[in-house]
Amino acid sequence: MTSMLRGAAAAAFVCLGLAAGPAVAQKQYGPGASDTEVKIGNINPYSGPASAYGTIGRTEAAFFRMINDQGGINGRKINFISYDDGYSPPKAVEQTRKLVESDNVLAMFQPLGTPSNTAIQKYLNQKQVPQLFVATGATKWGDPKQFPWTMGWQPTYQGEGRIYASYILKNHPKGKIGILYQNDDYGKDYVKGLKDGLGDQLSMIVAEAPYEVTDPTIDSQILKLQSAGADILYNVTTPKFAAQAIKKLAEVNWRPVHFLNSVSNSVGAVLKPAGLDNAKGIISVNYLKDPTDPQWQNDPAYKDWLAFMDKYYPEGDKTSTFTVFGYLVSQTMAEVIKRAGDNLTRDNIMKQAASLKDLELGMLLPGIAINTSATDFYPVEQEQLQRFNGERWELFGPIYSGEVRS
Repeated sequence: MTSMLRGAAAAAFVCLGLAAGPAVAQKQYGPGASDTEVKIGNINPYSGPASAYGTIGRTEAAFFRMINDQGGINGRKINFISYDDGYSPPKAVEQTRKLVESDNVLAMFQPLGTPSNTAIQKYLNQKQVPQLFVATGATKWGDPKQFPWTMGWQPTYQGEGRIYASYILKNHPKGKIGILYQNDDYGKDYVKGLKDGLGDQLSMIVAEAPYEVTDPTIDSQILKLQSAGADILYNVTTPKFAAQAIKKLAEVNWRPVHFLNSVSNSVGAVLKPAGLDNAKGIISVNYLKDPTDPQWQNDPAYKDWLAFMDKYYPEGDKTSTFTVFGYLVSQTMAEVIKRAGDNLTRDNIMKQAASLKDLELGMLLPGIAINTSATDFYPVEQEQLQRFNGERWELFGPIYSGEVRS
């Protein structure tokens, strides 16, 4: 074991306190928990139109392999069971039922995609199965009154949209906005955030062009927005279509001020396939440390993440923020399981998830921490703007809060 890897292992034990849990008088177990293991379920689009996100599930599997090699959490190994749903809601329902009714998982962790999570949310809440740290920023994952078993993780799409609106109003008050968006709850949430942020300046929007996930390309949508005279592009797409849009803009020599939603701003998964030169000048937001940013090269948390990748996911893309995302959210889940101690019931897992106070994880940007409560199911609510310089993202401006407004 290299010195770097020993450091990573030590850091994991210190950060998460995995070696020992709080003492309780009597052990309590729900489905999927025992003296020796904790089963957690996951669905991810390893195939289909959003398959670029598959690396998140693979990162999470690698993380729990590392945890198990270190002795598990409170002496229990994590049995991470992940199935492919192809970004298809019917398949998501089928796989989730299998995880709950056949595999008997304690909780669903990080199911990915707004359509998929929408399809399984009522079922999991009826079954009182935690739907934890959902891998989508839709605002509806933070509604503990109606859905007490569902919690998001990343900043909300609406909050992100309001950040872009604020920047546009300040820096491009006479701009003409064209909106490209995925025609589902995910895309519409982003659009709502932008429109809410624009307030009485909605006339700045000159055209909207939705697309379906089954569409082969978004070429016609790009041409529609260009012909409408837009000089600002609000690009709300998943990775496949984000790369297509960036390429098409270069092909038709259209150079609007380009805002790209954060779920598709990965250098490795999106910008490289689209052509780094084509992506120069794009504006997005982030809340985690981009592994391509040289300012983190000597950062201890970055070195720990890199050591983890080298040993447990060597084939993974070290230029992708998706791997950082999977690593961070897995750390969060491990912290919840650790805090649950020997009371590994579904109810206590949700209680611990809703009791995180100023949890700092090394690969989050400085100044950003995780906070939850019984009435706040939005763990990460802060972001910072960034601009792509043709090689890497450069952060600029203050940390913005994307808190959901009632």
